[in-house]
Amino acid sequence: MIRIEALWLSAVPLDMRAGMDTLLAQVVRVFGEAQPHHAYLFSNRRGMRLKVLVHDGFGVWLACRRLNQGRFHWTDGQGGIALTRVQFDALVLGLPWQRLSDDDVIRIL
Repeated sequence: MIRIEALWLSAVPLDMRAGMDTLLAQVVRVFGEAQPHHAYLFSNRRGMRLKVLVHDGFGVWLACRRLNQGRFHWTDGQGGIALTRVQFDALVLGLPWQRLSDDDVIRIL
């Protein structure tokens, strides 16, 4: 339904009360601009909630996800990181996406 060509992860924690306009401003601050057909991922400081902002070329979509147990495996640091689709799929399931090998298998926890 929504075409996504690139996935970007923000390393900076976000207040999950933030709405679409605040997230869009954060995308511009961290990534420089909000490009069409790109998805931008943000997490709260505790790593239990995730928000995804998608620019579809016409408007902006906002989705939220919360884990009932565990945490999203996030990254430390500043700025943004490009993700592959396989890394994104592992991330939203709460798996350690940083530890995927070349054949997309998680070998180390």
